[in-house]
Amino acid sequence: MDQKKIAADQDDKPPSVDQAQTRSFFVDSNPQPFFPYYYENHLSPDQQELYRYNGQSKLIKQIQLKVVTDLEDCQQLWQEFSPQKTIFDTWSFRYAFWLGYRHRLHFVVLTAGSENLALLPLWYETDKQKYFWFGSWWQEENSLMVKDELLIPLLLAVCPTPVELNALHSQLPAWFLKTAPLQADDPKYILDLKNLTSADDFLARFNKKKRYNFRRDRRLINAKSPKVFFNRYEDFDHLVELSKNRFAQKGEDTDWEDERRVETFRQVIKLGLEKKEYDLRMISIEIDSRLAAVDLITMYKDCYYPLKCGYDVGRFPGIGNFTNLFEIDDAISLGMNKMDFLEIGYGWKDKWFEPISLFKYTKK
Repeated sequence: MDQKKIAADQDDKPPSVDQAQTRSFFVDSNPQPFFPYYYENHLSPDQQELYRYNGQSKLIKQIQLKVVTDLEDCQQLWQEFSPQKTIFDTWSFRYAFWLGYRHRLHFVVLTAGSENLALLPLWYETDKQKYFWFGSWWQEENSLMVKDELLIPLLLAVCPTPVELNALHSQLPAWFLKTAPLQADDPKYILDLKNLTSADDFLARFNKKKRYNFRRDRRLINAKSPKVFFNRYEDFDHLVELSKNRFAQKGEDTDWEDERRVETFRQVIKLGLEKKEYDLRMISIEIDSRLAAVDLITMYKDCYYPLKCGYDVGRFPGIGNFTNLFEIDDAISLGMNKMDFLEIGYGWKDKWFEPISLFKYTKK
């Protein structure tokens, strides 16, 4: 096959979602060779020299790539390659986003003979006309899924375009980071719980003024005799409305305006309860028979993830700080080792939690 034709086909705009969901759009049984086109045109001279030097030239000439779009086949590939270290590595959590958005799957696989060597799990977002991770930019600590780290440059070489691979975890090989065209992404924020016995231990790390502000808010809310309820998942609709109202008060948009995002987190709850790949928790706080706060939390491998929240700050100033301290105590009581407050600081996370570097790879 003409290699220029291969490149053009690879970059063509994908079809509609309905057409792309058929098994036959990409001919999975007819993979494309990696060598010589991708090797010569998408690897830097330094990278080509690396493979010649380490004796991998023979393997590279055997590598082929294919694109898989069938949902069941993609799930099998995911289970084969996913490191299963964070909630973002679970099929159920990613699948919830697919059920909400239904974007066309585009799983790029590098193979040699009958063995799968590397996986780049993507989907194509028609409204943005760009490829993103399977599950959207919302996913964090994403991995370049390879069975040998030497395959990482090869995997990026066959990315479709345009593509944005955000929130790549920082545990990438040093030799790759020296030459890779990566950008710094927004950090994520972690609270290590292993040496804490309560939220007060957390507050003891800060100066007097910061401790006072947190404790003042906790004291003000406690004075209103709040009632806390666990796992009232029917409060999800209230979470959405509280969040939308709060953003409207600040004059800002919210992702809840997109019904696909609402459906996604309905599916996060549904699949969590059904598949049990991760644990769910919802915390609802009532004051004077009004919902003051609703938080949706997931837990996976001793990590506590506050995913989404809705607070009635207008009626109950301080409810955000109160809830954060309550959840630190909750996570400790459940035996969690850390809390993951997710990416983007929003002007407050960097004051309280440890930032964890993430990277981004883009290709136009």
